[in-house]
Amino acid sequence: MLCLGLSGGLDKVYENTVGPQNTFMHDGAAVLVQDGRVLAAVEEERLNRIKHSNKFPAGAIRYCLEAAGVQLGDLDRIAFYATETYCNAMLESMFASQAGINIPLDAKLLLRTLLAQEFGTEVDASRVSFVGHHQAHAVSAFAMSGFEESLVLSIDGGGDFLSGILAVGSEAEVRQLEAFPEKNSLGLFYLETIRYLGYGLFDEYKVMGLAPYGDPAVYRKLFEQFYELYPNGGYRVFLDGIGPTLLRNIQARKKGMPFTQQHRDVSASLQEALERIVFHLLRHHREATGLKRLCLAGGVAHNCTMNGKLLYSGLFEDIFVQPAAHDAGCALGAALMMSDEVGRPAPRERLKEVYWGPDLASEHELEQELKAWAGHLEVERCDDVAGRAADWMAGGAVIGWVQGRSEFGPRALGNRSILADPRPAANKDRINAMVKKREGYRPFAPSVLEEDAPDYFELPNGAREFPFMNFVVRVHQSKRDLLGAITHVDGTARLQTVSCNSNSTYWALINEFKKRTGIPVLLNTSFNNNAEPIVDTIADAVATFLTTELDGLVVGPFLIKKRTATLEDWSALTVSLPPYASLHRVRAFTAPDRQETVSEIRTNASAGDGLRISDDLFDLLMRIEGEGVLGHLLDAVTSDMARHEALVTELRGLWEQRLIHLRPSTQVASTTVTKQRTRDNRNAMNMA
Repeated sequence: MLCLGLSGGLDKVYENTVGPQNTFMHDGAAVLVQDGRVLAAVEEERLNRIKHSNKFPAGAIRYCLEAAGVQLGDLDRIAFYATETYCNAMLESMFASQAGINIPLDAKLLLRTLLAQEFGTEVDASRVSFVGHHQAHAVSAFAMSGFEESLVLSIDGGGDFLSGILAVGSEAEVRQLEAFPEKNSLGLFYLETIRYLGYGLFDEYKVMGLAPYGDPAVYRKLFEQFYELYPNGGYRVFLDGIGPTLLRNIQARKKGMPFTQQHRDVSASLQEALERIVFHLLRHHREATGLKRLCLAGGVAHNCTMNGKLLYSGLFEDIFVQPAAHDAGCALGAALMMSDEVGRPAPRERLKEVYWGPDLASEHELEQELKAWAGHLEVERCDDVAGRAADWMAGGAVIGWVQGRSEFGPRALGNRSILADPRPAANKDRINAMVKKREGYRPFAPSVLEEDAPDYFELPNGAREFPFMNFVVRVHQSKRDLLGAITHVDGTARLQTVSCNSNSTYWALINEFKKRTGIPVLLNTSFNNNAEPIVDTIADAVATFLTTELDGLVVGPFLIKKRTATLEDWSALTVSLPPYASLHRVRAFTAPDRQETVSEIRTNASAGDGLRISDDLFDLLMRIEGEGVLGHLLDAVTSDMARHEALVTELRGLWEQRLIHLRPSTQVASTTVTKQRTRDNRNAMNMA
C-alpha cells in the first residue's frame, strides 16, 4: 500500500496569495511510504530553493513519485498535516474578506484541485485525508523509535488550535493524554522573547546557541513572571506580558546590531525557563505512567540543548527525537498514520538514517555538468576521493562534500555537508565569515566515528548512537582544547555519530582523516550560504561553491577547485529569474526631500522591501525570455566593456543572494570546454 503525507502551503511557487502564517503553512514536504516503510522524502525548500517553503509541495510530490516509479493515481491514500476543520478555518480567515481571489474555501477541494493542476490526475475525495497536526508529530516519532511503549511529547508553536500534546505510544496506538492550547505555546513563548533580541520566526536555534554566553540567574526572577507551574505537571505561560516587561527591563536589540551582555543573559534565562517547564511536565508524567522511554517531536524538539539535559538527567532510560521534528516531519507522520489505517503499520525498528532525498545523477551526467563549467572549475576524477579530501582538510582546507541521496530534515548528516578540521578554533570564525556569513558566536557540530565517540564525548547511559545531531553532549574536558572548532563556550557539542553501516562513504572519509591526524572527528555544517536552504543537486552545490570562499568541492568521484574566470567565461553563462522573483520600477524617496524612479528586484518568498539594482541591470533582466545568454544581453544593454564588468559584478551579487540563476548555456558549453582545453594545453606548453 502506497501512502503519501504532505505538509506546507496552498499556493504555487510563483504565486503570493497565501502569506506564511505565524505557526502554520511552512516547511512544506512530501513523504511516500510503502507498507509502513519510507521510500522517498524531501522538503520542498530543497527543490524550490525557498527557505522554510510555505508553497504547495509540488516538487516534493513529483520527486517521491519518480523515486518510486509510480503515478499519482497509483497512491492508495494522500494525507495533509492538519485537520480539515482547522484548514477550512484558516482559509476562511485569510480569504473570506479578500475580493478577487478565486480560491475555494474548502480545504479538501483546494488540495484536490492543486493536485489535478500539477499532475493532470483527478484524485477521488475518498483517498484524501486530513490528520491531526500534533498526532502526526507524535506518530512520526513513536513509529520510528523502535520502542514497544513510551511517553510521547509533541510541542511547537501551534497547529490545529493547539501547541502540543502528550501521549502514550504503544504497539496498538498513540493515545493522547493531554493537549496544550495555543495560549500555552512553548514555541510562541520562545518566539515572543527572541523578538526583543532582534530575531524572529525560524531563528530560535540561534538564541539557543547564544544562551551559553549568558548567566540565567540575571533575569531568572523576571522570567518567572512569564509562566506558572501547577501540580500534576501543569503549566501556564503569559505571552501577553513578555513584551511589555522586557521593554521595561532591557534595551531591545534591532536586527543587525551588536549583542550586549544583557542580550546574552536574556537568552540564557529564556533557555532555562523552557527547560524548567518541560522538565516539570515530563517529570510528573514519567512518575504517573511509569514509562521509562520518551519520544519527542514538534519544532521545540529541535532544541538540542534541552534534549541533552533530558538525556543527562536520567529521567528516562532512552530518548528518541524524530530528526525532522519540525512541521516537515508531519508529512512523515501523516503518511505513517494512513499506512497504519489501511493495515500496514511501520515495523517496530529504530530509525538509523534519513537519506531519503534525491540521489546524485549518474557519473556520466555529473561529468557533463561539471565540464559545462570548465571556465570556472578545475575538475579531476579520482578513485580515492575520501583520501584526497582528507588530505585537503588535514592541510587546512574547508570543503563542500556531496554524495548519494540527500538527508530529510534540517541537518546535513554527511551527504550535503561543509566539512573541515575540527581542531583549530579559528576554523569556526573562518567558516562563519567566509561561507555562512552569520553571527560569529554560533557553534558547529562534530561528526565522529561511532566506535570512537566515547573517547571524545561524555555519553550518558552507555549510549553510543547519536546519528541525527539531536542532542548537545559534553566534550571530554581533556579534548576541549584539542577540538577547538566544534567545542562550544560551555564545553558542549551537538553530536553526530557516524556508522559504517548507515553511511559507509562518510565513515570512510572520517576514517581517512583519522589515519592522517589521529582524530576521528570532522567539523560538519550544512552545505549552504545564509541566503538558501541546504543544497540538493550538483547545480546547487556548484552555485554555492562559486559564491562562497570554500577551498574545494567533492561531488561523487570528482575533486573540484575554482579557476579564475574571465569576463568571457561569465558572459558564456545564461541568466534567468527564479519563479519567486520579480522586477519593479517604483517611485521612492532617495533622500528626505527627493523622490526618484528606482529599479528593484523582489521576492514573494520573504517579507521586506525589494533590493535596489542599477537601471542597466534592470533593463538587462527585463530582456530575458525564460533565460538568456549573458554575453548577448550585455551587448544589448551597452557596448562599454567597463560597464560589462560592472554589470557582471552586480549580477554575481544577486546570484550570491539567489535572486537570479546563473548556469552554463547548453549552446555554448561545448565551445567553453574546447577553449578551456586550449588554455590548459597552452599553459602546459609554457611550463614545459
